[in-house]
Amino acid sequence: MKKSWLIGSAAATLLLAGQANAALDMEAGKALAKESGCLACHSIEQKRVGPAWNDVSAKYKGDAAAKANLVAWVHKGGTGRWKMGVMPAYSPRVADENIDKLVDFILSLAK
Repeated sequence: MKKSWLIGSAAATLLLAGQANAALDMEAGKALAKESGCLACHSIEQKRVGPAWNDVSAKYKGDAAAKANLVAWVHKGGTGRWKMGVMPAYSPRVADENIDKLVDFILSLAK
């Protein structure tokens, strides 16, 4: 009885910790996006000057090359990918590590 209670408690703790980390990841992603200047053109749910990140995430869901392609896109910028405005180059203005984190955050939004 005591052993099963401990296992159940441990499982519940891990589940709650995972939910707390997911919320922190969302908040940390939003904060990094704001700090990096991304929110001037993008939002998570609505198209602005650039595409909504939910749309980006859905488009690239399951694409093994998505992260590398999006990291390169954020580094170099360009036009024509979404038939919207010009994506400015964010390297070296935003550190490579932060660009990786932002792309991971964006790709994690697909449901």
